[in-house]
Amino acid sequence: MDPRTSPHPRSPQPSGGLVGEGLSDLSAVRIAEGVRTGEWLAVDVVAAALARIERVEPTLHAFIEVWAEESLRRAGEVDVRVAAGERLPLAGVPIGVKGRSGPRTAAARALVAAGCVPVGATSVPGPGTPWQTWGLGAGGRTVNPWRADRTPGGSSAGSAAAVAAGLVPLATGTDGAGSVRIPAAWCGIVGLKSTNGLLPSPDRTGLASAGVLTRHASDAAAYWRCVTEAAGVVRESASAVAPAPTPPVAVWSDDLGFADVEPGLVAIARAAAHHLAGAGLVRQAPSPPGPTGALVLEDPGPAWLTLRAGARSGADARVDAADLRAAQEIRTENDRRLAALFAGADLILTPTTPNPPHGHDGPGDRYSTALTWAFNLSGHPALSIPAGYDADGCPVGLQLVARPGEEALLLRVAEAAETTETAKTNEATKTSEAVDPVRE
Repeated sequence: MDPRTSPHPRSPQPSGGLVGEGLSDLSAVRIAEGVRTGEWLAVDVVAAALARIERVEPTLHAFIEVWAEESLRRAGEVDVRVAAGERLPLAGVPIGVKGRSGPRTAAARALVAAGCVPVGATSVPGPGTPWQTWGLGAGGRTVNPWRADRTPGGSSAGSAAAVAAGLVPLATGTDGAGSVRIPAAWCGIVGLKSTNGLLPSPDRTGLASAGVLTRHASDAAAYWRCVTEAAGVVRESASAVAPAPTPPVAVWSDDLGFADVEPGLVAIARAAAHHLAGAGLVRQAPSPPGPTGALVLEDPGPAWLTLRAGARSGADARVDAADLRAAQEIRTENDRRLAALFAGADLILTPTTPNPPHGHDGPGDRYSTALTWAFNLSGHPALSIPAGYDADGCPVGLQLVARPGEEALLLRVAEAAETTETAKTNEATKTSEAVDPVRE
């Protein structure tokens, strides 16, 4: 077997089969249901996750630290709480938290209160590179579960790799320029970036927001319910509480008007967008509102870099006043164009990244953030969902962007898309078994 590729195109398994009773394939929601109903003990679920980590981690390098003893102790406490009648929405779910500071974030604390058990700190980029689309675990560079010669993306590198490889069903992340959505796309999973400022964040630039990486859209929705309830956030706007009489209107863009995107990735992501429309989950607008008939934003890169530099402490933080004015002008103009678009549409659909996962030597001159950081600058919530696979077998992501505060709409479309895809897979499996009932 080629060591660069995974054993199966739908389920990357860097180190063999499943642990325990197939727990590595289950959603967080299903695990929690099993723990609450006594089907499993949280201790057994966490032990199974730790066993899989022990087997896979020497190859994957998704964790900086693994907290075996502490997580088993916490799992025992969850079992006690469940036995006492406490209803924990995510009882016994093993999770990864981004970086060593991960347990101290508001999102991680909310998940623990909901019954989750952190099993370790996931990898983030190390020193020495100008790019952030990689991770450095305790044993070396984090590898993409689909191809070990490629990066998983970053900066939530270990979180994405751990989720994609089935070590945990859910891991926390932060997204300052695409740091959740890019690794989600390159690892073939779901990645949610929340509306800037909606959840607590230590980021002083205002560009970064909390996020999550999951294999199942329903788990991202469960995360969202837990963290917003803990933060006292009103989760849903009136348009997103329940399915609308008609599907949301979606505007497609190959490149947001400025990005250099590989044509093959555009084709795969566009096909996924057409699938959403064909399934009745969105209504694709024939063209964006406005005189040009296309979504054209100013390249946010210079503004993002200037604002990021301006928030640094010390002498290096000095940024020319003219550069700051130019950055604010770009931000204001893009905000104006996005507001005009969202006056007549509900969603923007784009490829998540302009390029496929790069090798461990870096992305070259291309910014992997080209299609994501516009929405860190504007603050809009965005979600990456799996769109398909390129010719090298690497996952491709479809990015969905909504109005500020409408995460519920993004999650509703993602869950419906996942349900539709599951139904198609199940039907294909039934047909195959009817034709050839003997399987090796």
